[in-house]
Amino acid sequence: MLTSLSIQNYALIDHLSIDFTKGLSIITGETGAGKSILLGALGLVLGNRADTNSLKDTSRKCVVEAQVAIATYNLNSFFDSVDLDYEAETIIRREILPSGKSRAFVNDTPVTLAVLNQLKSKLIDVHSQHQTMQLSDPSFQFSILDALGKNDQKIASYQRGLKQLNIFRKEMEALQTKQREAIQQYDYNLHLYNELVDAKLKEDEQSDLEERIEKLNNIEDIQMNLSEAVHLSTTDDVGLQTSLNSLENKLQNIAPFSKEYEGLSNRVSSIKIEFDDIVAELENASETVDSNPNELEELNDRLQLIYNLQKKHYVKTIPELIAIQTDLEEKVGQVENAEEIINQKQSQIDVVAKKLDEVAALISKVRTKIIPKLQKQLEHLLSELGMPNARFSITITATNDYNTTGKDTLGFLFSANKGGSFGALKKVASGGELSRIMLSVKKVLSENTQLPTILFDEIDTGVSGEVSNKIATIMQKMSQNMQVITITHLPQIAAKGNQHYKVYKEEVNGVTTTNLKQLSEDERIVEIAEMLSGKNISDSALTHAKELLN
Repeated sequence: MLTSLSIQNYALIDHLSIDFTKGLSIITGETGAGKSILLGALGLVLGNRADTNSLKDTSRKCVVEAQVAIATYNLNSFFDSVDLDYEAETIIRREILPSGKSRAFVNDTPVTLAVLNQLKSKLIDVHSQHQTMQLSDPSFQFSILDALGKNDQKIASYQRGLKQLNIFRKEMEALQTKQREAIQQYDYNLHLYNELVDAKLKEDEQSDLEERIEKLNNIEDIQMNLSEAVHLSTTDDVGLQTSLNSLENKLQNIAPFSKEYEGLSNRVSSIKIEFDDIVAELENASETVDSNPNELEELNDRLQLIYNLQKKHYVKTIPELIAIQTDLEEKVGQVENAEEIINQKQSQIDVVAKKLDEVAALISKVRTKIIPKLQKQLEHLLSELGMPNARFSITITATNDYNTTGKDTLGFLFSANKGGSFGALKKVASGGELSRIMLSVKKVLSENTQLPTILFDEIDTGVSGEVSNKIATIMQKMSQNMQVITITHLPQIAAKGNQHYKVYKEEVNGVTTTNLKQLSEDERIVEIAEMLSGKNISDSALTHAKELLN
């Protein structure tokens, strides 16, 4: 419910602040007094586009602020989804700076216009003759049936399933695209893959090959140095092994005399053990080292194969080649196993589609059941509103297409005259008729769902007399379940309001400004009398105004 509206420096408004209450609120005023300005300011705070032409004084910023009571609107999850602090009394503020920049805030948190527009549809529903064209929108027509049929939970479930179905379909598309690309490259990839498989690559093989080839390329130097090393170690007269034996004997002779000598003796013994082991390995290496031209050729061929593969695939190591082999195996496998993978994905799609079909059928069943009730209610209301021959032909047709709210198409046809043929609303209904149809629709919806505040902008245009009384009665009944604000030029409707506001212009120091004030009981009598007879109010107009108010 809109509880207050504050406007500063907007169009002809310098400063205006007004409080609203529940029930039916009436706004009246002379043509040109500024009712459209008031609507413009409300639209601005709810996310409509604006520019510096909106500023009354171009040196100051324009500020429009609306306070809305939302405790009964179940908007906690929406506020969480857009990362806003939830407040039962939410304040929306819009600022237009002299530079032309615009800023919007919800509970003092900056928001984008996109978020503001999402919130707008949940708070205030503004209807004029232009908005009545919404009646021809299939999504709006479906929303009427679904509100009456309490289809909200089913549609939410359906939309969750549809989201999953669309994800699976996109994945299927990606698989099929990848498969087509893979098929085109299959032969070449298979050749590359087999080439790497035949190579039987080992991760550390390259360094081992390079080391073995280096050894074979220097076999003569290795043989000579090993032989000399063995000679230096084992020669009887000057060999290191002989000298270490003599040193060990000398120290063992004096070891019993001191711990110091014993320690030295033990250390030399350790060295001798290690050196004896080294000599044994030197002798073994010297005996086993051998020049094998065939082995060298084989190793060179193997290493060259690895180099060639690395050059071909633009890499420098065997692990990189193995990674390429794995990738090629996957690509080849995708083609060879594509049918199985696609069948698995199709199975997922079929399971979700089956569940969607079941939910869509339930939604359609409820819609079909509710149609007679909706037609009867609308035709009854329109009869009261001066359209006794109004008839609707609403039909549901099942399709194979998954739409956002089900698998139905909707025929929503109308005939205003007895014996007239049915046609689409936008083709066969006049502007005044559309206004009354929209009012009837909103009346039905207000009895079956929690609607936001609704503002009717001269939706009563083109009617008078008894019909205007019926319109006023319908608005009054709607206001028992929701806040209704209506801008009207009809005294019969103005008299039905719980509260009455007047838009007026005044001139101060040569400057024209627009203002809005709530009327007292006496002021209401005068305003309604003026609506009845014009500026020159007659006694009979005052009497009639009092009768209307009573």
